[in-house]
Amino acid sequence: MVSRVIYGRGSFNQLSDIIAPKRLNVKAPFIYLVDDVFKGNAWLTSRISLAYEDQLLFISADQEPTTSQVDDLVEQIILNHKDRPSGIIGIGGGTLLDLAKAVALMLTNKGESKDYQGWDLVKSPAIYHVGIPTISGTGAEVSRTTVLTGPERKLGINSDYTPFDQVILDPELTTGIPKDQWFYTGMDCFIHCVESLNGTYLNAFSQSYGEKAYELCKEIFMDDKGSQEEQQDKLMMASWHGGMSIAYSQVGVAHALSYGLGYLLGTRHGIGNCIVFDNLEEFYPEGVALFKKMKTLHGIQLPQGICSELGDDEFNIMIDVALGLEPLWENAIGKNWKQTITRDKLRSLYERM
Repeated sequence: MVSRVIYGRGSFNQLSDIIAPKRLNVKAPFIYLVDDVFKGNAWLTSRISLAYEDQLLFISADQEPTTSQVDDLVEQIILNHKDRPSGIIGIGGGTLLDLAKAVALMLTNKGESKDYQGWDLVKSPAIYHVGIPTISGTGAEVSRTTVLTGPERKLGINSDYTPFDQVILDPELTTGIPKDQWFYTGMDCFIHCVESLNGTYLNAFSQSYGEKAYELCKEIFMDDKGSQEEQQDKLMMASWHGGMSIAYSQVGVAHALSYGLGYLLGTRHGIGNCIVFDNLEEFYPEGVALFKKMKTLHGIQLPQGICSELGDDEFNIMIDVALGLEPLWENAIGKNWKQTITRDKLRSLYERM
């Protein structure tokens, strides 16, 4: 679990005070990885206090994080600084938070990040790392994984060393998000809840978080009441609770298939989950029915036919990626999932998208 978390509007202003005791020495910098959407945005950047050898790196979130990107960042940091950094601070959405977690891990573990894609392969604790979400829904701020697209697969570095040491939850930072992006990342949270609450890994701990997040999602996306500030506050907490729910259970069919889309087509995670989930009545009938109502209520038009021109080799690549996520299928279907989740079954599902 994340060992320290602070919540509240304006709490981002406390960042300098929070990390100051963690500085190792004047030559051990804090490295800030910041979504480049904030480049030139003094409202946020003026509140980041750089000192000594500290470095602020603006990174585009247009593409989801890759293992090569992580390795390049780690190499850049090592070459530019003689001392190991005091900490990594990620500021942004799921992409930046996953990058921050992965870089913090790879500064203390040998080899390439692709070597650690999987479950519990990390041997050494990461350096101190802080997560500050600027969009709500992904749950990356609380999860024990950092999802990366590698040369052979899209898969997270899942370990007890991955979670942030400190998270700052400031709903003010989510102001100004485009409506479509707000919906897609919000639905990522909703789908987390559906897959957790309907999975075989469900337990009382994950259920308590999942149910709370599910109810918050319904309030936000169905009732559509309250001020913008209230909606921001609720979605930030839904994201946290949804992330906690899957941290103690697992996701399911939508995420497994979405990883295939992301690996082959570069489909962003949030919208990919929505495209997949829209076709999963067979697995999550109540959740999909509610999702379709939310989609209509907010006037969201999902892309159609993204798999219509793919060939056999391309379908097989997506199917291989999806089938490699065995814990997701076991959670969704049960230990005997291979009896029903065949390559033909997955091909038919992809062909509907």
